[in-house]
Amino acid sequence: ELGYDQRTAELARIAGIMHDIGNVINRTDHAQSGAVMAFRLLDKLSMPAEEICSIVSAIGNHDEATAQPLDPISAALIIADKTDVRRSRVRNDDLLTFDIHDRVNYAVEHADLAFSPDKSTLLLDLQIDTKLSSVLEYFEIFLERMLLCKRACTFFDVRFSMLVNGTSVL
Repeated sequence: ELGYDQRTAELARIAGIMHDIGNVINRTDHAQSGAVMAFRLLDKLSMPAEEICSIVSAIGNHDEATAQPLDPISAALIIADKTDVRRSRVRNDDLLTFDIHDRVNYAVEHADLAFSPDKSTLLLDLQIDTKLSSVLEYFEIFLERMLLCKRACTFFDVRFSMLVNGTSVL
């Protein structure tokens, strides 16, 4: 969408596919353990060192506690990961046992991430069922993530904007 070459887009896709691989070890510090795991896998596949570094640094910098948009690949991964909220993420099918994360994700009836026609703004448009979760609960979990998206968008010289139930909130 922003005119990057095909290989850069492919490296971002690879980082996106691999970014949570560290969760097999532990959710805590999964970005760092995932970066180490990805390095080993990509090195075994004889990927060029420069490309491995781009993917590994994106994976290592995608968690809220440590995230930094260092290059187009890491910025794209941050945006993709942090805007990924949707009902299908909820594996628990018992509404009575939902925690706040389940409730917020399940409450999102529609999520769309798209550029404005002039590509000056990236818009996250959410439709949240407020009978299941309040907008405030969404921001309890996602405020830091949305601010990180805003920072990643500045890497691309693009504004990050957000609509929740038709109202501009960011």
